[in-house]
Amino acid sequence: MPVYEYLCIECKKHFNQYLTYSEYGHKSVKCPYCQGQQVQRRIGRIRVARSEESRLDSISDIDNLNGIEDNPRELGKMMRRMGSEAGEELGPEFDEVVNRLEKGQSAEEIEKELPDLGAGSAVPPPNGDDL
Repeated sequence: MPVYEYLCIECKKHFNQYLTYSEYGHKSVKCPYCQGQQVQRRIGRIRVARSEESRLDSISDIDNLNGIEDNPRELGKMMRRMGSEAGEELGPEFDEVVNRLEKGQSAEEIEKELPDLGAGSAVPPPNGDDL
């Protein structure tokens, strides 16, 4: 049975009402707090299910990357979006870096202040020093 959100015009309280599809629009709704009949339907948030491919496509658009290397805040926003689209917890280190970027701290400053960040990571250094 669907749940509908309402606001009572008289007492200004929000409440939910369970109604079947056939009842909606035909059955009168009363405020459970003051029994007022002047209520207004509220539209709640919705969620849209997307495939993993669709989520990855939305963050891999090359136009979103232009100029990002010179703008820590934009880089932080992009990383936050990527983390959100990943659909899993990426850990406190990820959150720390993203928070610092969003505050405007450069990647170089973050590396200096957090030299052990990523220690134990399976990703080799980009210059191939481990070969």
